[in-house]
Amino acid sequence: MQIGFVRSAIVLGLLAAVGPFAIDLYLPAMPEIVQALQTDDAAVHMTFTVYFIAFGLAQLIYGPLADRFGRKLPAFLGLIVFLIGSVMCATAVDVSALTFGRFVQALGAGAPMVIVRAVVRDLHTGPKATRLMALVMLVFSVSPMLAPLAGSLIIQFGSWRLIFVALGVISLLAMLQMAFLLPETLPAERRGKIDPTAMLRSAIYLMRDSRFMGLTLIGGFSLASFFVFIAAAPLVYMTQYQLTPTAFSLVFALNAIGFFASSQFAASLGERFGMGRVALRAVSGFAAANVLLVILVWSGIDDLPVLMALFFIGNTCLGQVIAPVMVMALEEHGEHAGMASSLGGTFQMVAGGVMILVCSPFFDRTALPLVGAVAACALIALVIALLTLRTSREGQAVA
Repeated sequence: MQIGFVRSAIVLGLLAAVGPFAIDLYLPAMPEIVQALQTDDAAVHMTFTVYFIAFGLAQLIYGPLADRFGRKLPAFLGLIVFLIGSVMCATAVDVSALTFGRFVQALGAGAPMVIVRAVVRDLHTGPKATRLMALVMLVFSVSPMLAPLAGSLIIQFGSWRLIFVALGVISLLAMLQMAFLLPETLPAERRGKIDPTAMLRSAIYLMRDSRFMGLTLIGGFSLASFFVFIAAAPLVYMTQYQLTPTAFSLVFALNAIGFFASSQFAASLGERFGMGRVALRAVSGFAAANVLLVILVWSGIDDLPVLMALFFIGNTCLGQVIAPVMVMALEEHGEHAGMASSLGGTFQMVAGGVMILVCSPFFDRTALPLVGAVAACALIALVIALLTLRTSREGQAVA
């Protein structure tokens, strides 16, 4: 059943925002969490690592379920698990309990993300799918732009625990939206059975597809740069630059505005110049901005306006990367849409979690480790893009 283009973008965007909202909402509370649970920065960073890795791995489960039972039932299941995890986080007595609660939360959050990508693939392909994905991301942008502000407002009226109470309420609202506003997009006749052997064959087939893996990892390490920023930036901005939680939230929103505003032009630019060419040039600009930032900070030019400007430019370039590579990765795999969506999400989230784990020991609440980690992600994405996007399937140069 086809649903209206704009309406589908709003519904899917709000659904996709549930998992990321659980990341961004508690960013302003990170210093308070460190103090309240009598722990250290590395332990709080681990709550991000665990979340991203569990978020990614969970998508391997929900993709096959979505191909077998349709798109809605697995999403409901995931949202219920997310609600349970939110309650666990709200009642955590120490950082270990909080970390486990985040793990459970992430297991549930993986479902909406898989379902959104699969529904987009059910409804459209090509530039039209890119346009819908870009609109979804525009709605999705409510999360990184407003969630930190909402989080800073919540902690004005109570402790950081209220943030997780709010996330539980959000999961309930998402279930209501699913029930009344999102029709099933995978008819019964197109559903397959859960066959572990077939799933393994499908996964192996996709992982042997160098283009699929290349596109997935471009998106993965590009997003990893944002995840590394999310993990480290709150403590850097609120310690080195002495920003209040509200001020940090506004600075954080600036990056999100650049990313999501730029993403709205991805479809039209892709139609005119080719999605591969647009993505490759955008990754190049993204890497260049972040390498320049590392050089400036290394030279002692680490003023807040410098960081804000170059992070904004870098994230504006990044907005031209994510939607095109996600669409191109799924484009030729309609018969494996659920598994392709699962694998894509898994590799992307795990890349983010691993990069946080690798970089966390170097984070010291100063700018240099932060910008260095973001630049490392950008350079890895650029290398993979050069290997993957220099030529198309037909062997024609895309750049």
